[in-house]
Amino acid sequence: MPAHHVDARIRRSRAALETALRELIAERDLVQLSVSDITKRAGVTRSTFYEHYSDVHELAAAACTSMFDGLVAATPAGPRDLPRDGRSPDNPLAGVFAHVAEHAALYRAVLGRDGSARVINHLLQRVAIAVHVSRGPADALPSSHADDPEAIPHDPAAAFVAGALLGTVLDWLHHGCPGTPEQIGAALWPQLLAGAEAATGTYDEAAAPGPGAAAS
Repeated sequence: MPAHHVDARIRRSRAALETALRELIAERDLVQLSVSDITKRAGVTRSTFYEHYSDVHELAAAACTSMFDGLVAATPAGPRDLPRDGRSPDNPLAGVFAHVAEHAALYRAVLGRDGSARVINHLLQRVAIAVHVSRGPADALPSSHADDPEAIPHDPAAAFVAGALLGTVLDWLHHGCPGTPEQIGAALWPQLLAGAEAATGTYDEAAAPGPGAAAS
């Protein structure tokens, strides 16, 4: 069979499974879904499912890739991206929360109390990579933030900024997205700006104090 026919079949199978999952989590919690539920909705066999995904959590991460791409793209990843005034019309945090509000039901389904810790970790890692990459020289940025995580050095500052942002997103979803994206963005601006400015320094892992070091 020609390779392009095989590739087309793989794409169709994956698209059917990912669409089925997105439809089903609009009807019930992610933790209630089984492989059988998904394959029945997608019209494929269980063996087809396992040709592409190891379990429902891996499928959930894949099914939300385009949505996560939007969140990563909206993330103010580095200090050079940050205007000094949180009320500025180009405050990028407003874009982050506008994106989350637009897809609130799906974000709640995969990131909420009955969602998937593995999907949360997947998204956290992607945002941290985006922050890490954007902290480097502008002319050194790769074409994608979805590079191999193993190739990204240990960067606690990037992890801090990513965790703070994603944690705030989860809390906002949990409380029903109160206020407008512009309001929540402006309220968070001083904290994120301070964290991003602190992240401009170089972290020396070898010089970092050990876990038993006493505070000075």
